[in-house]
Amino acid sequence: MKVIVLNCGSSSIKYQLFEMPSQKVVAKGLVDKIGLKGAGIKHEMENGEKAAILGEILDHKQGIEYLLGILMSKKYGCIKSLEEIEAVGHRVVHAGEKYGGSVRINDEVIKALEETIDLAPLHNPPNLDGIYAITALLPDVEQVGVFDTAFHQTMPKHSFLYGVPYSLYEKHGVRRYGFHGSSHKFVSNKAADLLGENIEDINIISCHLGNGASVAAIQKGKSLDTSMGMTPIEGLIMGTRSGDLDIGALFHIIKKEEITLSTANTLINKFSGMLGVSGVSSDMRDVEMAAEKGNERAKLALQMYQYRVKKYIGAYAAAMGGVDAIVFTGGIGENDWITRQEAVKGLEYMGVELDLVINTKLRGKETIISKKDSKVKVMLIPTNEELVIASDTFEIIDQKIDQL
Repeated sequence: MKVIVLNCGSSSIKYQLFEMPSQKVVAKGLVDKIGLKGAGIKHEMENGEKAAILGEILDHKQGIEYLLGILMSKKYGCIKSLEEIEAVGHRVVHAGEKYGGSVRINDEVIKALEETIDLAPLHNPPNLDGIYAITALLPDVEQVGVFDTAFHQTMPKHSFLYGVPYSLYEKHGVRRYGFHGSSHKFVSNKAADLLGENIEDINIISCHLGNGASVAAIQKGKSLDTSMGMTPIEGLIMGTRSGDLDIGALFHIIKKEEITLSTANTLINKFSGMLGVSGVSSDMRDVEMAAEKGNERAKLALQMYQYRVKKYIGAYAAAMGGVDAIVFTGGIGENDWITRQEAVKGLEYMGVELDLVINTKLRGKETIISKKDSKVKVMLIPTNEELVIASDTFEIIDQKIDQL
């Protein structure tokens, strides 16, 4: 079964075409700058050959139409007909409390996603655009929604509720939802496999560190807590997001700067985090380069970032009554040895012994980076959210076929 996975952002579409259940990636790419100048598609074939196709792409529907055309083209293609695509899996950021797992998309699911736009105004609309486009272009193809929030639906109320009137949770869904669920699920299962353990017997702290970042406490295979909240703003300091912030401080900023709520939202989403503190960039590589050249604010931004990760690791180890493995993933977690080193520095008291030599040498490779006698294993595991989406999609559609 060929399954195409779509991850639709506001001006981009990441895609991968899988052959399931073998999990072979037949093609992948990125539709970039939708609705903007310089739009185009970066496409990679199974043999590793890459191509860049430029052209005007006005909306997500046109972008998907183009990428489907490329998949069938003689020069870059890998399928002879669109009928070869039997299912489409969509990454969907927010589903509220409606779904605790991946689901086949129908009118009811689409309505539920439309009703949760307020909870993820930057993410759900483009996710829905992808669903609308496939519905129009491939009306007979089954679609599955795989939700960032689903993995965290196992969190207990004492973990996900905020200290505000309970009626606000009942009326407006004000609670912690958590994100990066597919990533945390994937790397925690991989960690258990690498350790030769049953995931239901161990506690794992998963650190997904990228431009967006979150930490999850995974107790016996289930999410107990996670750093992102009702929105992806809460928790760790990120590329442009503030992370944890005193609400009173935000009110103070709004009053003193005389800005609107909309402007305040942009401030903490787009101009805070590593960019806001360092004044250099939202890219960790640029900040580290500036710090090496003596930029004090860049140094401070790095210290703040690393400290926040360490604080969440310590908190989640306490919440679970101990931890067996700490996993680093995401662009920063997989490639930045300095961040990994500093994030676990000082945690020797709880059994963390990082192998400094192995840690500095490796990037983007699945491995244990702690010492052999370390009580708590520290691991580097590249994430693969697209594979999780493809696997969930195949499982749901395959079950339906079996029932026919």
